[in-house]
Amino acid sequence: MQDIDENNSPSLPKPTLKELTSASFRVGCLGFGGPAGQIALMHRIFVDEKKWVDEDRYAHALNYCMLLPGPEAQQLATYVGWLLHGVRGGIIAGTLFIVPGALVVFLLSWIYMAAGHLPLVSAAFFGVKAAVFALVAEAMIRIGKRALKGHHAVLIAILSFVALFFWSAPFPLVILVAGLIGVVLNKFGPSPVTQEVADAAQSPSLAKTLATAAIWGTAWFAPVIGAFVALGPDHPLARVGRLFSTLAVVTFGGAYATLAYLKQQAVEVEGWLTTNQMLDGLGLAETTPGPLVLVNEYVGFVAGWSSGGFWLASLCALMAAWCTFAPSFVWIFAGAPLAERLRRLPAANAALKAVTAAVLGVIANLALWFAMHLMFRTIQTLELPGKGELPLPDPQTLDWKAALLCVSACVAVFRFQTGVLTLIIGSAVCGVALTLIFACT
Repeated sequence: MQDIDENNSPSLPKPTLKELTSASFRVGCLGFGGPAGQIALMHRIFVDEKKWVDEDRYAHALNYCMLLPGPEAQQLATYVGWLLHGVRGGIIAGTLFIVPGALVVFLLSWIYMAAGHLPLVSAAFFGVKAAVFALVAEAMIRIGKRALKGHHAVLIAILSFVALFFWSAPFPLVILVAGLIGVVLNKFGPSPVTQEVADAAQSPSLAKTLATAAIWGTAWFAPVIGAFVALGPDHPLARVGRLFSTLAVVTFGGAYATLAYLKQQAVEVEGWLTTNQMLDGLGLAETTPGPLVLVNEYVGFVAGWSSGGFWLASLCALMAAWCTFAPSFVWIFAGAPLAERLRRLPAANAALKAVTAAVLGVIANLALWFAMHLMFRTIQTLELPGKGELPLPDPQTLDWKAALLCVSACVAVFRFQTGVLTLIIGSAVCGVALTLIFACT
């Protein structure tokens, strides 16, 4: 008989801490393309290559993280690490998901403020974006084969895509409605209460959950409170801590929802940077590994730079990064045990399976949006009833070099099963080569 521990699935190999650290560092170094690309990358490494987590468990973890405020991809990495090695694994996976990209963004932020724009960076990452598109497309197909079981799941995925793509429906609303549909549909099917389900209904004690939340919440707020007490509430370091702690709690809907709120607060309310500087920072974050919300670190750096130079900028960047990512450990370590228990409850399981189908619609929406903005320089919109919009790429603005790179990357992935590292390096080299060739003609 196989052993089944509390956090891991049966019949799957469990990595050593060294193996988990190596794989997590690889994810952190290769995690280009925002949340969609990173979710696809983790799926490929943890599910397809290593087979440490099965498809259903990965989808369940993703569903839970999609319901949380903040960076869902980093939360997913933390959740997977927790599944494999408890709190230690969660800290390792969640931290290494951030660190490589955070170091790069810090360096680029410093160079940007000291020396201006970085035109050479875009050449290599022009090709990397094509690799990201191929990985996202692969993940969408793989997840679709597992998630779209039955006509109801297909319909939920389609409706989610339509609501997001054409009407820009609020992301939390889409997920909430999908979960409610799953609960309703569950009432029309058999719901046998097995011993496994009965055992799963015994959720973790409230005291243990609150204690875990208190410990990690204290770690989150300690530097913010320290800045308030030592420097006063109006000091840039305290203001950065306050803004990004608020951002971590109120921004549901993933990285793009976070960026909309950040732009409003950092540019219009606080006045830390200009709109153009905000766009440049977003470009830096998009062309580096790690989560897209590493732009928060850049914003913190610029806020500190304008007030006190390099050292204050460094502290503000560290504060912004800490207040962005530390809350993820609170949500995962306090909430994941409960989420795992709910996984086997019929109604909760049905709701989360419906959310899985909706998430597929979310990934499809991001993939199409990413492809259009990568391959076309101009996107027009056609107004639809109910304040909807149909994005229409202008055929005359097709960037055939980007299209060629995307097709080549897809062929490499789907036809030749090219590895992630080889795909990203090869795409970067091709991007640089095309850029240099046409710069000389």
